[in-house]
Amino acid sequence: MAVVGIDLGGTNVRAGWVEGERVGEVAAAAIPGDRPQEEVLAAFFAVVDQVVRPGVQGIGVGVPSVVDLKTGVIYDVQNIPAWKEVPLKGLIEARYGVPAYVNNDANCFAVGELYFGKARGFEHAVGLIVGTGLGAGVIANGRLYAGANCGAGEFGMLPYRDKTFEDYACGRFFKDVHKTSGRELHERAVRGDAEALAIFREFGSHLGEAVKAILFAVDPEIVVFGGSVSKAYAFFKDSLAASVRDFPYSITARNIKLAVSETEHIAIRGAAALYFDARK
Repeated sequence: MAVVGIDLGGTNVRAGWVEGERVGEVAAAAIPGDRPQEEVLAAFFAVVDQVVRPGVQGIGVGVPSVVDLKTGVIYDVQNIPAWKEVPLKGLIEARYGVPAYVNNDANCFAVGELYFGKARGFEHAVGLIVGTGLGAGVIANGRLYAGANCGAGEFGMLPYRDKTFEDYACGRFFKDVHKTSGRELHERAVRGDAEALAIFREFGSHLGEAVKAILFAVDPEIVVFGGSVSKAYAFFKDSLAASVRDFPYSITARNIKLAVSETEHIAIRGAAALYFDARK
């Protein structure tokens, strides 16, 4: 059974078909995000057309926006100003004649890890994207839980210190607090730079506090980290773990598993997994 997974970003779109464990025939192109809605749709479909083939059973799409999960309408897509309200599910189904499922990118990451990655075999999990922002998807009772308005898992928006968790537990922390980039700090940490190592330890403590908020809220068995900052996990994992160990419920602190995603093509796999999750 082949399912097409589509990763729509604010600047590009990637699509590929997923069959079993295999991802094949990936196509990608830049998205003219500053152009009118129809021009962006034309660029989107030009990529998808390359991977839809006879026998495809369904199509899943991950988008950086809020989604009406019943209608498949997406709202206010990041970096695509013209996409204020687009009935993407209906447009896809009309074009290809197969069921389509649309959800936000963080939810796709979580369900992708459930079916293809580190969360496989767990009933309760959180996929936490640590990048330019802090986004999450929640798996509850073996299925994706997105909430009534596709807003479940927005832990980054919770108040923390003087701002929110997102201000301290993603790449924004390095830029706003330490006036540098996560990439530069990673390079310095690899070279053994003491200041960079100290900043990553500080970051791990903040991220650990975010994880503790997640443990209070949804009590997962595992948290899987993805996103650009997770590539530096080796430099903040100890301070992260120390913070999580301080959780007041000892059984939770003892049992929680922390892992970093290693799933190739996770965005495409995650979008495709929306199809499987809908049929579970």
